[in-house]
Amino acid sequence: MLGGCASGSVLASTEALSFWGGVDPADGRVIDVHHPWHGRCIGGQVLAMPSSRGSCSGSGVLLDLALNGRAPAALVFSGAEDVLTLGALVAAEMFGLSLPVLRLPPEAFDILARSSHCEITETMLCADGIEIPIGPAVDAALDLSAGDRAMLGDDAAPAVRQAMRIVCAMAAQQGAERLIDVTQVHIDGCIYASPANLAFAETLERMGGRVTLPTTMNAISVDRENWREQGVPPAFGDPAARLADAYVRMGCRPTFTCAPYLLDGAPEPGERIAWSESNAVIFANSVLGARTVKHPDFLDLCIAITGRAPLSGVYGNAERRACCGIDVELPDGAGDAIWPLIGYLAGHASPDGIPLLRGLSQGRPTRDDLKALCAAFGTSSAAPMLHIEGVTPEAAGSLGPDAPIRAITRAALAEAYARLNAGPADVDLVAIGSPHASLSECRALADALSGRIRHADVDVIVTAGRHVIAQALAEGTLERLSASGVSVLPDLCWCSISEPVFPARARTVLTNSGKYAHYGPGLSGRTVRFGTLADCVEAATTGRAPPRLPDWLA
Repeated sequence: MLGGCASGSVLASTEALSFWGGVDPADGRVIDVHHPWHGRCIGGQVLAMPSSRGSCSGSGVLLDLALNGRAPAALVFSGAEDVLTLGALVAAEMFGLSLPVLRLPPEAFDILARSSHCEITETMLCADGIEIPIGPAVDAALDLSAGDRAMLGDDAAPAVRQAMRIVCAMAAQQGAERLIDVTQVHIDGCIYASPANLAFAETLERMGGRVTLPTTMNAISVDRENWREQGVPPAFGDPAARLADAYVRMGCRPTFTCAPYLLDGAPEPGERIAWSESNAVIFANSVLGARTVKHPDFLDLCIAITGRAPLSGVYGNAERRACCGIDVELPDGAGDAIWPLIGYLAGHASPDGIPLLRGLSQGRPTRDDLKALCAAFGTSSAAPMLHIEGVTPEAAGSLGPDAPIRAITRAALAEAYARLNAGPADVDLVAIGSPHASLSECRALADALSGRIRHADVDVIVTAGRHVIAQALAEGTLERLSASGVSVLPDLCWCSISEPVFPARARTVLTNSGKYAHYGPGLSGRTVRFGTLADCVEAATTGRAPPRLPDWLA
């Protein structure tokens, strides 16, 4: 926890919230249309919720809210939470802004959640007249190596010293006893989620920050080479490009992809890495068998500078075990849309713990299917991984005999599909590539559109990493997509795209991404429908895709 004093009205929910994609950093309004707080402003209020969920970029949103005076008065959680805690920690460490963060046991949290107002001091939380003692702020003694201590010393470069202070402070929050070496880092903080991301990166760069490990970069917020020609306003394009450039100058590779597992050099089973970006973390742990905590934005750069990460969470063996089983009723003949749908519902069924999904092996999910499942799971769960019986490498033996068993029924799948697919039949925009499209996904779209031409009133946009686009160009897939009227954009992803690259005239969007179906309405202000790849192709070529269940769910 982080100490401090605060007071305010209590805003409580039993449902976690992703600040990135869920809260507008400009005014503190909740924009997640799926959350009970939708439309509420969180500024000046004491937020009480189980944890955060979703994107690692929430730390940047919280920091920006703190810098512009629109932050919550305090954050109170009933369970472990890293992303928003790190944002509050950076606000205090680098900008001198105090934002208390507390974790309460269940009975105390329930008292707060039923209260209308509370006051927080260094030693007490008073909720509607009921006093709850607060223990001292976390000050765990880390067993630091000589190298660790040297990075904290006066002879260390200022950026190294600052980065190490943040790593150690976060280790204390996580209850880690020591730090470990990691082999590679993936930076998520290069998305221009708010001006705070730029302030953090440029501050560390001015202090002499340089990465010491192989470090890849997430998708950014502009097409780095073409944003001016695309008409992006300089007021947005300049700082977004500056942010990307700052990370590149600090030694990060300009990979600009939210799917680093598609790059050469993807981690091996058991390899300790330090990745941010929720879908990438979940895929790395679950499918690749690598090991990484879901590191918040800002901590990723600090780890890349120091080469050290707190030994906590799923770096350990016991922490990777499943907390529950989820039996899935897989419909016969289920198509591509089943996988993000299952991931989304699995996250709701296990919002704060690692599940074991059962009943899916006969569906023979591909890497692309697992990519979609992991990404959708990350929107609705705070967990950094999942297991799939008979599919993922650590599933066997991961579930204890006394673990609870939940279910995702065919009826639940149909209800969720209908809810995510609701909206007008006329479609203006087809969105593919959240996370970034793989080469095989680009081929599948090109095959499905073969011999067909895009409807004049429908934009079809694919976002993909530069490496995938280069491969698609070399084999002719890019030319086939272009011939069908498809635009393929580098550097951006759907969760960072903005007007005018996002077509201003579009009002209804169809996507095959469970992740973007969740975040898209809040981020774009449009109706975003979820559908199959076949639905997307129908909309692309006819301008229409009436809301309906696929045959395998009807």
